[in-house]
Amino acid sequence: MHARLTALSLTLALAGCASTGENMLAADAPRALPDAGPVAVSWADPATFTELRRSLNRYDSQRGSWLTDLAKHMRKRAEAQLPAGERLQLTIVDVDRAGDYEPWRSLNQQDVRIIRDIYPPRMTVQYKRFDANGQLVAEGERKITDPAFLVNAAPFNDTDPLRYEKRMIDSWLRRELRDPVANR
Repeated sequence: MHARLTALSLTLALAGCASTGENMLAADAPRALPDAGPVAVSWADPATFTELRRSLNRYDSQRGSWLTDLAKHMRKRAEAQLPAGERLQLTIVDVDRAGDYEPWRSLNQQDVRIIRDIYPPRMTVQYKRFDANGQLVAEGERKITDPAFLVNAAPFNDTDPLRYEKRMIDSWLRRELRDPVANR
């Protein structure tokens, strides 16, 4: 049973490594989502992100659209929870995705993201929240993480390679957007 779960975990992790060929460090790579609606999402230079700086497979970490996908998810969830008329500016300052590469396992697994509890998802986000009159009601920086991401894991049929990060973002937004005064 354990061997089957390990094989399934490796398969899901490998699926999460699939890349569209995009390189988020390219000079022409976007640094923000296009303006649309009350939530603006931008991000710092991905080269400074823990995900790339400390990755044991930096090449694979910088490929694909995972950063843009996280930003789109963040905007969609924030828009759904933000009261009418309010605006929110989010800046992703750092990302360290769940799991990591363990090239010492074997040569044929050096490109496989291993998901273990010692590699929880982490993110640093700066935000500014404005009321319907355009007045700043809350701002700050939050370091969010989900150290119990495997305990809270969805069933194995969830194949989204960003499921742990998205669940962490959802949890943070629910807490943060409840009451701007209480969160100061």
